[in-house]
This record gives sequence, structure tokens and C-alpha cells, in this order.
Amino acid sequence: QVQLVESGGGLVQPGGSLTLSCAASESTFSSRAVRWYRQPPGQAREWVAGLGTYGDINYLDAVRGRFTISRDNDKKMTYLQMTNLKIEDTGVYYCYLGPDIWGQGTLVTVSS
Repeated sequence: QVQLVESGGGLVQPGGSLTLSCAASESTFSSRAVRWYRQPPGQAREWVAGLGTYGDINYLDAVRGRFTISRDNDKKMTYLQMTNLKIEDTGVYYCYLGPDIWGQGTLVTVSS
């Protein structure tokens, strides 16, 4: 019944910007924490950013200062704004909604 739909992935050059969006169908979206994860090619999935229900925000050290997580409770959306992208940011990005709901993933490729 709960569904997360991601969009915004694609190919971008190093130093470029990209914004990922995730739309939720969950009626209790505002009471759930949101997170973004990524899985680089051939590597394990890793946590990237999290935003709690009271505005608490945390980032992976490698993306802090470059990525911004946000949410719009009225629209039931979460966003990951990515700037100054690096080649090592390449991977499949997943949105997450507590306690254990995952999006299908969207591929972000950073390449020259």
C-alpha cells in the first residue's frame, strides 16, 4: 500500500548539479523520517542523508556541504539536491521512509 516513486536521476558531468525527488503515497508521511541511500557499482549500499520529523538533518561526511536533503509534508515529497558532483558520487540512489519503506532506485552517473 505504501509506495515511493523516485525521479531525477541521469547523467551529469563532474561539478554539475542534480536534484532527486521521491513521492510518497503514505498518508502518515509527516510523522516518518526520510533518508537517502546510494549504492555505487559493485559496492554495498550506504546511507547518504537523513531528515527527521522535527527538522534534524545528518549527512555522510563525503557529501556534507554539497548535498541537501529536504521534505515537503504537504506534497508528501522528499528531495536530495546534489551540487558539485564528483565521479565517486555515481551509483543507484534510493529514498527511504521509516520504518522500512524503500524506493525503486534511480541511477546517477557522474562522468565526463
